Amino acid sequence: MSAASGKGAAKQYAAYIGLDVHKETIAVAVAEPGRDEPLYRGEIANTPKKVERLIAQLSEAYDGGLLLFCYEAGPCGYGLYRQLIASGHDCEVVAPSLIPQKAGERIKTDRRDALKLARLLRSGDLTAVWVPDQEQERKARQQLNAFLLRHGQHWPKGKSRWTPAHENWLAGLKLDDPWQQVVLQSDIDAERAAGERVAQLNDQLMRALPEWSLAPVVDSLVALRGLDKLAAIVLLAELGDITRFDSPKQLMAFLGLVPSEHSSGGRRRQGAITLTGNSHARRMLIESAWSYRFPARQTKHLKAKAANASPAAKQIAWKAQVRLCGRYRSMTRAGKNTKLVCVAIARELAGFLWDIVRQERPRLALTQAPVTGA
Repeated sequence: MSAASGKGAAKQYAAYIGLDVHKETIAVAVAEPGRDEPLYRGEIANTPKKVERLIAQLSEAYDGGLLLFCYEAGPCGYGLYRQLIASGHDCEVVAPSLIPQKAGERIKTDRRDALKLARLLRSGDLTAVWVPDQEQERKARQQLNAFLLRHGQHWPKGKSRWTPAHENWLAGLKLDDPWQQVVLQSDIDAERAAGERVAQLNDQLMRALPEWSLAPVVDSLVALRGLDKLAAIVLLAELGDITRFDSPKQLMAFLGLVPSEHSSGGRRRQGAITLTGNSHARRMLIESAWSYRFPARQTKHLKAKAANASPAAKQIAWKAQVRLCGRYRSMTRAGKNTKLVCVAIARELAGFLWDIVRQERPRLALTQAPVTGA
């Protein structure tokens, strides 16, 4: 709610104060009622004592009138908000993504940000966010890893998380504050419950798979490196009949894995991928593409998971592995960003996926054909 449309309309403020808040400093600007340009008051240290002094100075300057402060929501939290409210003045924590931006605005400094906040606060063009109280904020702690990091607990770098060793380490942690210990145990229980639910859902999918009409296609798709049965089920469920695409390029475009383009006259410019189509399938392919960062090889694991695949699917999967592993290696050696490389690998992986489904279509039609009795 903006100052003008909400509480700003019901109350008369002596001044509007924009605060550009950082971990160490706060830039301060003041806009008085009317149309005059805001004034910049400089920076103060981001400490409760300095903030208290600022409040006292502003209250004296405006004869004890009611002040309205604002600052952007961010990692500094709501401690400043609570201090300002406790002083008897009003404060809004505003959504950064909803702050109006001028076209062509390229210069960003703490001074400019503070002046801009004060100006927009006075005009009522800012959108405030909901501020939780301290008890609600405690319950809304971030995920377990971030919680432990804030309290100086570090799992050794390089070791895998969520292994039995990691679980035992979590179970043995003792924090000084009893409430912190409660939050820790709550997060651990939530993680275990989520893991158990995922395992149950995965088990149900595997039991239902043999009765699915696309089960033979799933068996062949897992021949591809990076795709297990769950990934294959997700891709087929999200994409439907892949053979409806006349070419691999159509499938790549549907997945949003092709570069965007802005061409005019004789100039051709390509940008980031389009991100159109099915985001779940696109994310699954990009995750699968990471496995091609290793050299191509026929491991015992790959042979076992491809046991039920057709010979044609195995041949395509090996061709894909040789091609994509080589592409990953050559692109990274050329200095390409690894994330961009994985997107490029995912795009080509979609082509091999299309080829396997196309090869499996006759066999799938045969298994679904009605049985004619003697």
